Amino acid sequence: MTTLVIAEHDNRQMKPATRHAVAAALELGGDVHVLVAGHDAAAVAESASRLTGVGKVLLADAPSLAEALPENLAAQVLALASAYSHILFAATANGKTTAPRVAALLDASQISDLIEVVAADTFKRPIYAGNAIATVQSTDAVVVATVRTTAFEATADGAAAAPVERIEAVADTGLSTFVRREQVVSERPELTSARVVVSGGRGLGSAENFALLDPLANTLGAAVGASRAAVDAGFAPNDCQVGQTGKIVAPDLYVAVGISGAIQHLAGMKDSKIIVAVNKDAEAPIFGIADYGVVGDLFEVVPALAASL
Repeated sequence: MTTLVIAEHDNRQMKPATRHAVAAALELGGDVHVLVAGHDAAAVAESASRLTGVGKVLLADAPSLAEALPENLAAQVLALASAYSHILFAATANGKTTAPRVAALLDASQISDLIEVVAADTFKRPIYAGNAIATVQSTDAVVVATVRTTAFEATADGAAAAPVERIEAVADTGLSTFVRREQVVSERPELTSARVVVSGGRGLGSAENFALLDPLANTLGAAVGASRAAVDAGFAPNDCQVGQTGKIVAPDLYVAVGISGAIQHLAGMKDSKIIVAVNKDAEAPIFGIADYGVVGDLFEVVPALAASL
């Protein structure tokens, strides 16, 4: 039994999600290989080779793989699929767009948001916005799954590096073309990998008031998140959304300001190690999972908290 993990990267650095996906692969037992598909991505392959438990890194290098277009990446994975019992992707935007293509072309039933490995063919995954956990068993020849990264501790670097094998890259499928990338540059940590997250909800009232979180986030060195209600109201951009239809986070500290705690939001952050809630409604659902709660006016509490810190 051998598992292939598809590396997440930007052709220069390996993204933290890869470490979590490798951790899930190690729980399956057997050998673990990592595929680095990109362009001029030798540095990424070297980083992947140092991960504990990785037996081999496969490097497919071609211009057509530079932007991780799902059609081309899926074709590269399919060219290798016959040698593997399991193919794992991180449950990121890239993983969620590529894994279904691979599963469909292998005639396999994809397992989404894997959170626990029970056996080589049996897994646990959340359903109903995390209110229930389903145990699923796969009878497919090749198991294709996406891994919820917050459910597995990141794999550390080992003492010795695994061999890196260059493989032939598949031809460009021509099914899609990279046009441009619009990327927000911020001095703050990336939301899904931040150790501290300060999130705001509809209770902040406006985009101008949402800036009230900045001094607190700056003091804590935190990423800034938002509930879907805050995003839909235009208080914060889409890439800040935390929840079932946004980003899944599990930081060491999560501060929820003016967030009532709708089930969709809780699904995206309830695995945080410490949760602090600030809300004027003592009956807000967020207090049901918070480790610490402050019932009060956020416009008084948050500035006072930032000042005292």
